[in-house]
Amino acid sequence: NMRELALRIRKAAQDLGVKRIIFGECGHAWRAAYSFLNTLAGPFDFLDQRYPIPQHICEYTYDLIEKGELTFDKSKNDHIRLTFHDSCNVARGSRMGDKPGGQFEIPRAILRAVCNHYFDMPEDTIKEATLCCGGGGGLVSVDEIYDFRMNIGGKLKADQIRETGAEIVVSPCANCKKQLKELVEFYKLPCKVMGLHDLILKAIEIPGAKSA
Repeated sequence: NMRELALRIRKAAQDLGVKRIIFGECGHAWRAAYSFLNTLAGPFDFLDQRYPIPQHICEYTYDLIEKGELTFDKSKNDHIRLTFHDSCNVARGSRMGDKPGGQFEIPRAILRAVCNHYFDMPEDTIKEATLCCGGGGGLVSVDEIYDFRMNIGGKLKADQIRETGAEIVVSPCANCKKQLKELVEFYKLPCKVMGLHDLILKAIEIPGAKSA
């Protein structure tokens, strides 16, 4: 159960002697961690209290960008036009950073730092008003309702993506990425699905590196 998983994370962190716990681009994991980790397995008083407990990888990356510790050549992503999908678990069930709405602004700030051609979907379908991609609530794992996933919530999301003319759709949620990839194939959308940090890797400048 969730408490057992939280306690396993706590024990692993103690065994390894870490000072910070960072969660990756997974909507369900982040929602569970943000809402319940401290309640189920805290207090995490052995961690460095200067950092959020727990912390999302986008918070970590954004902080490095703000400090100037990461630099990018955005022109390496100039060949793509991209948009961002606000996954339900992140948008509705959690937060990032120390300001309200950080779960919306931090990922977009990262994308704008690594890409010149970023475009949001229609305003009434993003952030607090995000529409489910059609795979939420565990539906993405049920192959028997594939047609339902594609034609109910999925069609609305496909239409939003098509309207942006995006060649890359970014989402911080593994379930959303699976559903979005199936939507791209089903509706023959001329785009690919990626995570935020995939794009960071393409644009990051590493001192002394001769090639990517």
